[in-house]
Amino acid sequence: MAEHLVTFDIASEPVRVQTGTLLSEAAHQAGIDISQPCGGQGRCGRCIVQVESGFARRRSTLRISSEDVERGYALACQTVVEGDLEISVPPQEKIERRLTTDRTVAAVSVPLGYDYQRDQTTRRVRLTLTPPSMDDQTDDLSRFTKALRQQGGYKDVPVRLWILKKLGSVLREGDWRITAIINVRENNDGVSQDIQLIDVLPGHILDDAPLWGAAIDIGTTTVTLWLVDLISGQVKAQVSEYNGQIARGEDVISRIVYAGKSNGGKELKELVQGTIHKLLEVACKRAGGLDLLPTDIVKVTFSGNSTMLHLFLNIPPASIRLSPFVTTVNEIPLMYAQEVGLGINAGGVVDFLPGVASYVGADITAGVFSSGMDDADQITLFMDVGTNGEIVLGTSEWLVTCACSAGPAFEGAGVMDGMRATKGAIEEVWINGETYVPTYRVIGETKPRGLCGSGLISLLAEMFMTGVVDKAGNPNKKLGTSRIREGEHGTEYVVTWGSESEHGEDIVITAVDIDNLLRAKGAIYAGYRVLADSVGVPLEMTEQMFIGGSFGKYINVEKAVQIGLLPDMPWERFHFLGNTSVLGGYRALLDKNVRKAISEIASRMTYIELSADNTFYEAFMSALFLPHTDLSTFPSVEEALLGESNQ
Repeated sequence: MAEHLVTFDIASEPVRVQTGTLLSEAAHQAGIDISQPCGGQGRCGRCIVQVESGFARRRSTLRISSEDVERGYALACQTVVEGDLEISVPPQEKIERRLTTDRTVAAVSVPLGYDYQRDQTTRRVRLTLTPPSMDDQTDDLSRFTKALRQQGGYKDVPVRLWILKKLGSVLREGDWRITAIINVRENNDGVSQDIQLIDVLPGHILDDAPLWGAAIDIGTTTVTLWLVDLISGQVKAQVSEYNGQIARGEDVISRIVYAGKSNGGKELKELVQGTIHKLLEVACKRAGGLDLLPTDIVKVTFSGNSTMLHLFLNIPPASIRLSPFVTTVNEIPLMYAQEVGLGINAGGVVDFLPGVASYVGADITAGVFSSGMDDADQITLFMDVGTNGEIVLGTSEWLVTCACSAGPAFEGAGVMDGMRATKGAIEEVWINGETYVPTYRVIGETKPRGLCGSGLISLLAEMFMTGVVDKAGNPNKKLGTSRIREGEHGTEYVVTWGSESEHGEDIVITAVDIDNLLRAKGAIYAGYRVLADSVGVPLEMTEQMFIGGSFGKYINVEKAVQIGLLPDMPWERFHFLGNTSVLGGYRALLDKNVRKAISEIASRMTYIELSADNTFYEAFMSALFLPHTDLSTFPSVEEALLGESNQ
């Protein structure tokens, strides 16, 4: 097959590739990171490049105008090399941190009555060995295992190669006084134990010296890590960062698609591991300065949705998105850090919390526990809105769950001027009901660059309540305002004129954007309805609603109800809990009984696959309106609209 020379303007040197190679693959070979938020499916239009010379064949020109095609623009993920090329790469979207470091960070109280000796599975064992002599030439390993059995009461403990390599020097450095770190976990029979030897250290370490662990939540958008002293139970550092996988897909489906490409799964694993390793280093510096290293961490619990945990382990996730939608594994076995490539102590215990199904993962079982809904007498609705909308309904006696394919719209993706909740994002909007002129609040109090999820919810609600759009989301062209106009992608509403924005271009919401938002909120509301109907409990009987996830903390309840995203109930029933996933992981990190309880929650949940439920489509179609086809299901909105019409 013929080879061609591809020259990128920002690469140090050209690369030689075969005919038919995607431009995105050629860029990767040249060391250029081109963002592909849709996973290389050609849907987002953000991997655009310009062909300065040469011939490249475009498989798709979606999201590129005919004028731009004539100017040489192409989607890198949908364009193949068919000759020597010169390519210009525009500046790539940068993922910027929020000014507030991490909106999920908060003071965490050690669980009442926490007792390290009683509750913790990871522990230190101080051993004093008899040194060898000419009369006793027992090998080091036998001498060690004998002491572990006689002084610690632990027998048949497997010793891994990395321990064996250091054992002799540790014994002698400690003058035959050492500290073993082990993990003891009861098996399901409640009698036998699974014992893992984590490390051996010279000398006798004091009882109150810190023993380090971490709770990590791998979110589709954000990875959060809490560094914990397992002895005291205290959280010593909390850090978060955007998941590096975002550049290869903003939602789980996009990443599953990308993982199926050549080396895609390996790349996604490396991206999220890079994020985690960065967080480990930052957390250690915050907690212990230069003296504390990630290799001092001996135990980690992971939570996250099923796709994220599969990708972290480079387990092919393809079956998750294919009927009948099953995972490779819902309860991942206990592993060593070295096995999974995690940069902590090589023998560190890595515990993955259990999931329930393809789209209801460990983040939800951890969230159900930390929210307390599994122990509640009241009928409770739990929701975690992210790129998926996972929902649980139940009480202490029963739990049913489902997941809605909400897509990334509420995280600012899939929307023309959408963006993540970073500096420059519009997060709240108010529209004057007479002039239809908006005012807004911007993260970082700077000029706006786009609209984040909370801003989109707020904007859509204001547009509906002021008559800028009708209940079907159609803009009203008869209002006589220049802010409603025909754009390149159909009718749009101008939120910010270019003279007021940071980039000098108008910030708009289009009819297509509105349709995407209606579909996202419609799927979530239909999920509530189907769950309630499946157990014969009217949705109106819900006594409390728990909303997990950092996004949930910044939803304006009134406006979320006005668009039909949240059910219409008294505001005092809503409880915004923040990152319930990492909180559940933290509790499981400390207490073996909590870990067992989360497994029991997973086994108790009845999962409903919405794609196989005939009632979901009907509920979804009814929810594709503002706030709903049946306005009586949203009495507060009906009353507000009636009040507006009477004025």
